[in-house]
Amino acid sequence: MTDLVSFSSTMLLIAFILYCVATILFFIAITGRRFSNRNPQEHAEKFGWIAYITAAVGVVCQAVFIGVRTYVGGHFPISNMFEFMQFLGFATTLAFLGIYAIYRIPLIGAFVMPFGILVIAYASVFPREITPLIPALQSYWLQIHVTTAALGEGAFAVGFAGGLMYLLRTVNQNESSRSTKWLEFVMWVILTLVAFIGMTFYFQGTGYQSVFKAPVQAMGGQVAETEVKYDMPAIVGPKGGQLTTTDKMKPLFEAPGFMRGKEAARKFNTMIWSVIGGTVLYVALRLATRRRLAAPLGKWVRELDSDLVDEISYRAVAIGFPVFTLGALIFAMIWAHEAWGRFWGWDPKEVWALVTWLFYSAYLHLRLSRGWQGEKSAWMAVLGFIVVMFNLIFVNLVISGLHSYA
Repeated sequence: MTDLVSFSSTMLLIAFILYCVATILFFIAITGRRFSNRNPQEHAEKFGWIAYITAAVGVVCQAVFIGVRTYVGGHFPISNMFEFMQFLGFATTLAFLGIYAIYRIPLIGAFVMPFGILVIAYASVFPREITPLIPALQSYWLQIHVTTAALGEGAFAVGFAGGLMYLLRTVNQNESSRSTKWLEFVMWVILTLVAFIGMTFYFQGTGYQSVFKAPVQAMGGQVAETEVKYDMPAIVGPKGGQLTTTDKMKPLFEAPGFMRGKEAARKFNTMIWSVIGGTVLYVALRLATRRRLAAPLGKWVRELDSDLVDEISYRAVAIGFPVFTLGALIFAMIWAHEAWGRFWGWDPKEVWALVTWLFYSAYLHLRLSRGWQGEKSAWMAVLGFIVVMFNLIFVNLVISGLHSYA
């Protein structure tokens, strides 16, 4: 079994490398055409298809990883944050391959593939050991519910990329406006995720660890003194906790009382570090470039047909919405009824799944009934996926609930 686990990890690493190579090839496709003296369009198509095939081979390798891990663990690998986020990266790339086969625009790959890479890198910061399913997750509805929800979110990621490309193409970066400020906010959100990944790898590499003893309230209401380990310096400590590693940084304040659970304060601490790191990175890049970060990206998309990009974003959301509806709502409610005897509760994860569904419902309604195309539609595609990421990151890591399995 150890050999199979090692083999599956190798296949995921190969898939990750192939995704990186595909991203580079997509950039060559869109940059090389400007310097190709023979046939720029032929150059873009050639390298675009090479990149596409490379990404497709990466998807096959990741599918092998998923299959082998399923065989070894005895269940589909979507039961913790590492497994779910790598599958989301898989779903995003899969959705992109379908969209690219229709439109054949290499620039889409240059925007979507880095996100798939980022998601898999994000997954790798979590523990990757194969563990048995807890009783609450021992149901075939786990695979049905989570995989369909992730596939829908993968399509939303492509819609996000299309919306972002549209905004970069149409928003005038030469003057300050509400749109330019919101675009910079999106850049900051992306850099916050990058900072989180970078800092996690850094502190893991240095072997940093601080330990607290704290009274922790479990889901049943019982309180017991528990050891809590931090892998980043403690800006916020567990409520009522005492630092036992005296050579480490003392927390500046305690976590709010509503953050229950053993890992709640540690996860909240990680989020604070991510925000700080993302802000520092954003400010440093702004000072280095001396302009808005969205401005240089706008140059890459200025040759795009804005109407076509708008259509791509809409089509991706239109494909993802029914899949997400099935996975995140219908299948989830059926499983909830089997597991807990009710179709709906006000668990934070359920609430934010509903918020996400309502947001994309509004997107489709406004686009079809009110004719919200162009910039308004693009903003909703971008902000909708920020809601998705808030649900996947903040709600999963900070807010305690029935879905706190990560």
